[in-house]
Amino acid sequence: MDAYDAVIATPCTRLGLVCTDDALLRVDFLRPDAPLVAPAAGSLAARAAEELGAWFADPRFCFTVPLAPRGTPFRLRVWQALAQIPPGEVLSYQALAMRVGSVARAVGTACGDNPLPIFIPCHRVVAARGLGGFNHSTDGDMLSVKRWLLAHEQRRP
Repeated sequence: MDAYDAVIATPCTRLGLVCTDDALLRVDFLRPDAPLVAPAAGSLAARAAEELGAWFADPRFCFTVPLAPRGTPFRLRVWQALAQIPPGEVLSYQALAMRVGSVARAVGTACGDNPLPIFIPCHRVVAARGLGGFNHSTDGDMLSVKRWLLAHEQRRP
């Protein structure tokens, strides 16, 4: 198992957070029974966990924790475009591909490789005819998480 700076419980699953002193590097979806890990007081992981709690309370919450996603220039471009999709809205893989000058399959792969889900909202990208995949999964628990995240963003606090 990876070493996490925090493992937090959320309404849809547990999340593992990996940080430096300066930025959030990765958010992993974990099993609902994964052991919790409290973030160190005053750490960036504690701040990220607090902001996630605020987002789960109100999906219109705007994250301020610094992010440092690592990826190719193409992936970074896709992830920057994902960050522009407003809460409660969805975009098709094809439409996102057009925004970044690529093809839907490559955009889908970049979405699946997103190291910072929720902070970089890859759940807001759907297939032309349905939900599409999530976190490199096309069925099972991850699609349930995607459905939950999309429904959550439709709620008003």
